[in-house]
Amino acid sequence: MNRRDERGQASVIIIGFGLVVLLLIVVVIDAAAAYLKRQSLDNLADGAALYGADAAAEGRDVYRGGLGHDDLDLSADVARAAVRDYLRAGGAYDAHPGLRVTVAVRDDRVVVDIVAPVDLPLTLPGGPEAPTVGATGSAVVRPED
Repeated sequence: MNRRDERGQASVIIIGFGLVVLLLIVVVIDAAAAYLKRQSLDNLADGAALYGADAAAEGRDVYRGGLGHDDLDLSADVARAAVRDYLRAGGAYDAHPGLRVTVAVRDDRVVVDIVAPVDLPLTLPGGPEAPTVGATGSAVVRPED
């Protein structure tokens, strides 16, 4: 009977399992960092959209096309300027270097898209070199009866 020496086989399994656990830890930590960054950007986008919609509707004709028409006449230029002012005043550009903002005005809605790079605490070989996270916020302004 020929017996193979199996000493050391458990070491290979333990090392392999340790590498898998380490990989899972890296993925969870990076995913948590990206999630927290996205939550922060969500708050910024929502606040900026509300501020932009409020500023764009202020001083405008309440109704377009006469009474009974529900859409406000929003100013796209005023909304964009208000969003930039909101983000600047709140320190968003300092807190999120590389922040990019897009503001769109559609009828009675202001939509703010924000994208910023995220610094992952741990990186995997072959992973993205400059990952980004984005968020969208929108606000609708409707006249009250």
